[in-house]
Amino acid sequence: MALASRLAREKVATALQWRLPSNLLQTFNFSAESSSAATTTTTTSGEASKNTKRRKNKNLFEVAQFLPNWGLGYHMAKTHWTNVSYEITKINLYKDGRHGKAWGLAYKDGIPAPAPKKISGVHKRCWKYISNPLKVEAKPKPEAEAA
Repeated sequence: MALASRLAREKVATALQWRLPSNLLQTFNFSAESSSAATTTTTTSGEASKNTKRRKNKNLFEVAQFLPNWGLGYHMAKTHWTNVSYEITKINLYKDGRHGKAWGLAYKDGIPAPAPKKISGVHKRCWKYISNPLKVEAKPKPEAEAA
């Protein structure tokens, strides 16, 4: 078997001599030591890729499943939003628990919208839980107090 592999390497080397320039031929090393070194470098790069695995972002339902009562009454927002969030008022889950529909009160700069609306983009993987939402009390108009 060793004889057959040596003959195969020599056959490849002679074929390469006719097709490749001499400086490129020097980069090819047909010894067993280089093949074992190549496998160790590939395994170490594979281990490095496992350590630097990217964290998967979550959709709204994957964030809400860890909150009490599936996040009803809690504030959530997309990661790229600033000063905007939704207070979840209703969730309609599909059977798998990762998809569905959600409704909530939109808060912009701490001021809530007058009525709940359907939340768009709930399946996109960019949602986060807002632990301390900014809430501003709605001030009554001075004209209403005078009347």
